[in-house]
Amino acid sequence: MLKGKVAVVTGSTSGIGLGIARVLAAEGADLMLNGFGEAAAIEKLRQEIAKAHGVRVAYSPADLSKAAETTRMIEQATRELGRVDVLVNNAGIQHVSPVHQFPVEKWDAIIAINLTAVFLAIRASLPQMLERNWGRIINIASVHGLVASMDKSAYVASKHGVVGLTKGVALETATTGITCNAICPGWVLTPLVQKQIDALAEKEKLSPEDAKIRLLGEKQPSLEFTTPEQLGALAAFLCSDGAAQLNGVALPVDGGWTAR
Repeated sequence: MLKGKVAVVTGSTSGIGLGIARVLAAEGADLMLNGFGEAAAIEKLRQEIAKAHGVRVAYSPADLSKAAETTRMIEQATRELGRVDVLVNNAGIQHVSPVHQFPVEKWDAIIAINLTAVFLAIRASLPQMLERNWGRIINIASVHGLVASMDKSAYVASKHGVVGLTKGVALETATTGITCNAICPGWVLTPLVQKQIDALAEKEKLSPEDAKIRLLGEKQPSLEFTTPEQLGALAAFLCSDGAAQLNGVALPVDGGWTAR
């Protein structure tokens, strides 16, 4: 479906971003990976995806907290892979603290990576999408772009901002072949979340399954995690012709979290 297209996926060296990148590569897209990690491991990953799916895979180490590096990432993708057709803004960070104790530097970092970098990557990619009259912008927001939780003021604000930005871009491009949508995951089983389950199991003397249920029970009625692969499948659908009229939408993938 995406053969001949180029996808940039931020924060794609692990977790949700990697799951999405793998699915887009399986659909034939050439890839620009981005994220942090050990250089040899990232190079191995780059080669593995390229070989498995017969696509070109490049890598940008851009630090998305720095505006100039976000723009340069899009320029690098265009230079090395020829174009940017699909932009998946996935990179994000979190910090938990009551708002009156929230460190200002943490607020600034979360807004910079979770929201400002999304704006900058879209701003840098959109001109060439408009020139070709085709593009897919997929912003990985969060269920916290739709509802709030305590002690996550910066994250909630940034993700609500991503949902609002998504709607604005969708309206500006509504008469073109470009769409802009947001995916809003609830609990996703990533290596980071698995560590939380393991820590909770050890602390409370619970089985891994009971620790999982404890973690999910308060918010996610399905009592099952969303997987990166499921999010990748949704991202691929948003790139399809079948989703051409799906625009400006925030799609919760949350096991019923926001249905309460």
